[in-house]
Amino acid sequence: MATVIRFSRHGSKKKPVYRMVVQNHTAPRDGRFIEHIGNLNPVKGPESLVIKRDRLEYWLSVGAQMSDSVRTTLKPKMKEWQIGNMAPKVAKAPKAPKAPKEATAKKAAPAKKTAAKKKETEKEASKN
Repeated sequence: MATVIRFSRHGSKKKPVYRMVVQNHTAPRDGRFIEHIGNLNPVKGPESLVIKRDRLEYWLSVGAQMSDSVRTTLKPKMKEWQIGNMAPKVAKAPKAPKAPKEATAKKAAPAKKTAAKKKETEKEASKN
């Protein structure tokens, strides 16, 4: 059974309160859950985040995956606690700069000749 750590929405209209729950990946967002491991009140701000750290570590060690919203919300806490694979990512080497398009367009322009221009150049060459 694949498990996911995600937010379940509660509260009233325009006053959300989220519960961080561990669910089966096929369960609906506000449906049946395995365990409740935290709360978040976004109206009060990110400092209102309350987590059962030991249960979070347990579920991550067992193989539960975090949803994108949970991952971004917990990122500062995870770095502070040094949990999981939240280590900073290594930046890729920058690519070499490309040549400006104007320079390549000017070089390519003389190579393209229409049929009318070709005939004119042939006539001029035959007169001389």
